Amino acid sequence: MRARGTRPLLLGALGALGLAALWELYKALGPAEGVALGGTVLLPRTTDLAMPHVWDAVARAFQPATGAAGELVVVAVARAAGQTLGTAAIGLLLGAVVGVLLALVMQRFRLADRAMLPWLILSQTVPLIALAPLVVAWGGRLELGALQWERWMSVAVIASYLAFFPIAIGTLRGLRAPEQEHLDLFRAQGVGWWGTLRYLRLPAAVPQLLSSLRLGAATAIIGTVVAEVSTGARGGIGRLIVEYAQSGSSDPAKAWAPIAGAVVMGLVAAGIVALAGLALRDYRRAEAR
Repeated sequence: MRARGTRPLLLGALGALGLAALWELYKALGPAEGVALGGTVLLPRTTDLAMPHVWDAVARAFQPATGAAGELVVVAVARAAGQTLGTAAIGLLLGAVVGVLLALVMQRFRLADRAMLPWLILSQTVPLIALAPLVVAWGGRLELGALQWERWMSVAVIASYLAFFPIAIGTLRGLRAPEQEHLDLFRAQGVGWWGTLRYLRLPAAVPQLLSSLRLGAATAIIGTVVAEVSTGARGGIGRLIVEYAQSGSSDPAKAWAPIAGAVVMGLVAAGIVALAGLALRDYRRAEAR
C-alpha cells in the first residue's frame, strides 16, 4: 500500500524534472528568435526575456515581489492561489449539484434527455469573455436582503458554468451503466425508480462520477482564473498573472511564478477528488477491470 501511494508522487516528480530538462535543452539548442513559418511562430524564442532559466525562475520566487523588503513572490502567489482555489471549490460544488440534478432528471425522463442535452452542449460554446460581463451585471442587480453581491460570487458562478457540463454528462453515463439484466431483476422484484436509483444506479455511477469530478475540478480552476481576468476580480491568481506579466520585459522570471501556482492549484484540486475517491473505493471495482 505504501509503495502504491508513493509511486504516483515519484512519477510526478520525475515528470516535472523531465519537463524542466526539456525546457533547458531547447533553450540551449533552439534558435534565439524561434522558428516561424509564413509569419506563424511554430517554436518560441530562447532568449532570457522569453524563456528564463528554470533556476532563475525558482530563485526569483523566493525574492521580494517589489522593493527590497516587500512580500516574497512565493508568498503572494500562495495567498492568491488560496483565494482562487476557494472560489473554484465553491464553483465546483455548485456545478456538481446542478450537474447531478440534471443527470437525474435526464435519466428519469426520456423527453427531458432529448430536450435538454442539445442545450447543454450548446451552452459550452459561449465564450467566457462574453459571458463574464453579463454575469457581473446580473449579479450586481440582485437583492438578497443584507447580503451584497461580491465580484468573487460572479467568478464562482462562471466556474460552476464550466464545471457542471462534464459532471452532468459523466453522471448520466454512470446512471445508465447498469446492465439490463440487473435492471430487469430489480423490476421483477417490484423495486421502484427510487430504490433502483439508490441501490443500483448510484453505486454503478461512482466511477464515472469521480472521473467527471476530476474534469470538472480542472475546468473550475480554468474558469476561475479566466473569470478573474475578465471580471477584474482582485486578489486571485488570475489577476496576479496579469500584474506580473506587465513587468515581463524587465523581470521575466517573475511572470512564471503565478503560472506555476495555477498548475499547483490543479494538482491540489485533483488530489482532493482523489481523496473523495478513497472514501468510495468499494464502489470503484469496475475501474480495476
